[in-house]
Amino acid sequence: MDEDFRKAALDYHRYPRPGKLSVEPTKRMATQRDLGLAYSPGVAAACEEIAADPDRAYDYTARGNMVAVITNGTAVLGLGAIGALASKPVMEGKAVLFKKFAGIDSIDIEIDQNDPEKLIEVIAALEPTFGAINLEDIKAPECFIVEKALRERMRIPVFHDDQHGTAIIVAAAVRNGLLLQGKSLTEVKLVTSGGGAAALACLDLLCTMGLKRENIIVTDIKGVVHEGRNELMDPWKSVYARQTSLRTLEEAIEGADVFLGLSAPRVLKPEWLGKLAPKPLVLALANPEPEILPEAVRAARPDAIVATGRSDYPNQVNNVLCFPFIFRGALDVGATAINEAMKVATVEAIAALARVEASEVVAAAYGGQAPIFGPDYIIPKPFDPRLILEIAPAVARAAMETGAARRPIEDFAAYRQELERFVFRSGNLMRPVIEAARKRPRRVVYSEGEDERTLRAVQTVLDDGLAEPILLGRRAVIEARARAMGLRMDFSESVRILDPQQDEAIFAPLKEVYRGKVGRRGTPPDAADRRVGVRTTVAAALLLESGQADAAICGGTGDWMGHFYNVHDIIGRAEGVSRCYALSSVIMQQGVLFVVDTHLVLDPTPEQIAEMTLLAAEQVRAFGVVPKVALLSHSSFGASGAGSARRMRAALELIQRAAPELEVDGEMHADAALIPAIRSRAVPDSPLEGAANLLVMPGVDAANIAFNLVKAAADGLQVGPILLGMKKPIHVLVPSVTARGIVNLTALAVAQAP
Repeated sequence: MDEDFRKAALDYHRYPRPGKLSVEPTKRMATQRDLGLAYSPGVAAACEEIAADPDRAYDYTARGNMVAVITNGTAVLGLGAIGALASKPVMEGKAVLFKKFAGIDSIDIEIDQNDPEKLIEVIAALEPTFGAINLEDIKAPECFIVEKALRERMRIPVFHDDQHGTAIIVAAAVRNGLLLQGKSLTEVKLVTSGGGAAALACLDLLCTMGLKRENIIVTDIKGVVHEGRNELMDPWKSVYARQTSLRTLEEAIEGADVFLGLSAPRVLKPEWLGKLAPKPLVLALANPEPEILPEAVRAARPDAIVATGRSDYPNQVNNVLCFPFIFRGALDVGATAINEAMKVATVEAIAALARVEASEVVAAAYGGQAPIFGPDYIIPKPFDPRLILEIAPAVARAAMETGAARRPIEDFAAYRQELERFVFRSGNLMRPVIEAARKRPRRVVYSEGEDERTLRAVQTVLDDGLAEPILLGRRAVIEARARAMGLRMDFSESVRILDPQQDEAIFAPLKEVYRGKVGRRGTPPDAADRRVGVRTTVAAALLLESGQADAAICGGTGDWMGHFYNVHDIIGRAEGVSRCYALSSVIMQQGVLFVVDTHLVLDPTPEQIAEMTLLAAEQVRAFGVVPKVALLSHSSFGASGAGSARRMRAALELIQRAAPELEVDGEMHADAALIPAIRSRAVPDSPLEGAANLLVMPGVDAANIAFNLVKAAADGLQVGPILLGMKKPIHVLVPSVTARGIVNLTALAVAQAP
């Protein structure tokens, strides 16, 4: 690494506090009672339950979500035998990956012991603490000995990721690479460069999946592994010894369909590539420099598919693709081991995911250009958020089917929904709305049908059965972009495309409708007709107004207020509503907050504050959340005579008369709204219990500033703005909206549709 990057890495590990891990309590410890429950005397109750039934430890302790990352530092990354202490940054890094990708708590344990028997004793004694063990960076052949002994002794999963994690990703790459090359695993010839733990684990797994042992040739630093060879042999490598006259890698690769390199840089020479079979698969996985560079392979063999271990080339074989999610599935069923069936299930899940169009997150990592299944994309990227949704359930099912699960999952649909919290932070909030939309899909028109975010969202909408999409835009552009993105939507059946500038039979009558709506608002007929053709928000709103769509999603580009005025001119307010309002929500680690009105009414009257509160509370209930409303102000419970404080007090009276059952109080400071202890000191008899979740602001400035501050400070996820008080379900997207945000508002609009 260059000096600048090295300095950045050291600063990253040192500041603002050394290391990459910390321990935080999961329970409140604010009072003496809390301490009594957490420790003495309350902790005795949990201890007694576990003493009576050891499996209750999964109910009363963190064991069921705790993995130990254990090494002795004898084979660290590309660094070799640097020792236990020097390996600690690597193990901390592995631990944070568990947390980042799968929500698994993990502790790194570096053991200064090279004797495998003593190492086994130390690790085995840790079983009461952890739900699983991840062995890491232990050199071969000791890693085989240690893992085998621990798997026999321990009733929790023990997984040497250097072996099995690599094997799983390699097997997925081989599965898809051979599929593209038109070859079968049962027929191909495979040659390895490398006979260490990872290479042998790859061969073991591929043989389990159908690769014939007689079609494998293993080579290492001493040449071909053959019968009668004694040098650098061990029982695990001897399994692949063949009766052959071949002695070198150059000789061995003749006619090979798959080259698997887990050895050293530059061992596969470009001039040898012609010896490989037609359409070969080259996995050159040595790091940081592979056995051969991909550009050299492509120059000599353009028919080859290449994978490496590096992130700067396509098809990176990276263990983070699987290990967090395998452990997630194994922990969730209380697995006693991670067996072959669970590993094969992981392989198939990873391979299948690569064959589906890439997610928005993956597309963003490629600068907006999503990869499509093909020679340069045979395995997913490590940051694809769908990995957990596919791998963890597959592992859990395989554990149950093979008898390795002590706590089987009864409802996999519910389990998958639970996993969505790791993928979409909006998952729990949106779940009741999405379920309502699935029960009765409606026609939804999208004004920005050419936008890639819209197209990705529509693919998800179709997959989840949420709506019948109508896309506005140029047909040729929409179809070309969908093809380029690898989307599977069918434009002849499941998705309708309408072009406001071309589909005159549909839009000519709508132009007449629009003229009637805006003709007396300063818009001449010719200008009105042009707007229908060029402003897709206008066209979408007209389709909704005319009954040709049941809901509409507009905006996402340009000026939000401009889009709102366009839809408001056409759709109008619901009966009995004096104004429209915007409700925004932010999802944080602590929970969800709703804020109203963040966009529309600059200086609301008490009547409007009451109206927006009641509309917002109704929408909050639609999310399955009980609204707890706080009317916010610079003043707290009558402390100020300023106009804004008086308006909030007056609004409270109106709200309480209109909805006496609603939990609401004010006016109050924001900290009093969110912290019950502060509120109780100011007003002990407040009807509001617990923390407020719906914050009503005295004006747009306060609402918008507060919402964006909270969102930024808490790294929160925005849902909305949600338009309240419109006559029909229509929503205007903000420019920063993601594809998932469009899906969320689609579900909401469908649920709101009559």
